[in-house]
Amino acid sequence: MIEEKYREAYEKIKGARNVLVVTHYRPDGDALSSMGIMIELLESLHKKYHAFCSDAPPFQFNFLPHVEKIKSDRDGINFADFDLFIALDCGSLSRTNLTKEIGHRHKDQIAIEFDHHPKIDSYSNIEVRNAKASSTAEVLYFFLKANKVRFNKNFANCILTGILTDTGNLLYESTSEKTIKITSEMLVYGARYPMILENTWRNKSLLSMRVWGRAMSNLKINSFYNFAYSFLTKDDIKNSGVTEEELEGIPGFLSNLAGVKALVFMREEEGGKIKGSLRTTHPDVDISKLAQVLGGGGHKRASGFVVDGKFEEVDGNWRIV
Repeated sequence: MIEEKYREAYEKIKGARNVLVVTHYRPDGDALSSMGIMIELLESLHKKYHAFCSDAPPFQFNFLPHVEKIKSDRDGINFADFDLFIALDCGSLSRTNLTKEIGHRHKDQIAIEFDHHPKIDSYSNIEVRNAKASSTAEVLYFFLKANKVRFNKNFANCILTGILTDTGNLLYESTSEKTIKITSEMLVYGARYPMILENTWRNKSLLSMRVWGRAMSNLKINSFYNFAYSFLTKDDIKNSGVTEEELEGIPGFLSNLAGVKALVFMREEEGGKIKGSLRTTHPDVDISKLAQVLGGGGHKRASGFVVDGKFEEVDGNWRIV
């Protein structure tokens, strides 16, 4: 029972001496909100901790409580000093970029995992997972509730941000009746809904709007599979002048296209890699199966993958080589 996991995890946290909190590389709103929730809890318990993410938080999340405490430099971190690892929003250990440190921890070190993604690998002593939850922030809401932790404005802003960013502002299918009730409750506790929207949705620059337009102009439909696709080349991104953070949200926006079964948005990255984001709103399509074939994973409605290659134009058409 997940309620037992809530209580077991809380007891381990209360008994910990030194905690490492980690989330996945290229952190999104749910990952950073979950970090904020956990940091708020650890500080309320007067615990010694270190918050780590291998990539720096995107600038638009600077409004979140405690985001400035998340460090990306592993130099000087002695992983043997921690008796507890807490991984947030990481379905796979590899997404922490700490596979060796956490995966080969010594027997006295405990790992707790809080997540809402389908399970990919087993690496934790205590797995607090609910794949039906809208977000890891929602999982942490029930964790706090089960352990009678008092909510405050910091918890509220983090929980609401995590939910809104992982549900497309409550538009995705993962939004349940429970999710709606939680968002309402967080407003009562002081969550600033307009501020969250202003920072996570209404913050597009002219340059980012232009590159989003480029992605839309590249949008095509494979009529045989009724599958939409779009892409951005490395030159598209470089010439646009946008930051990595300003590209986030394009797959979700393109998935508003009516009448298709699914969509893939791909973009070239440094090092000969192509990152793909898969989205669907079709009730009979599980897009995570395609992601798994391509070496990735995720949810039934939203998944991703990374493959080796680059885009090449041949006779007016594009292919991956």
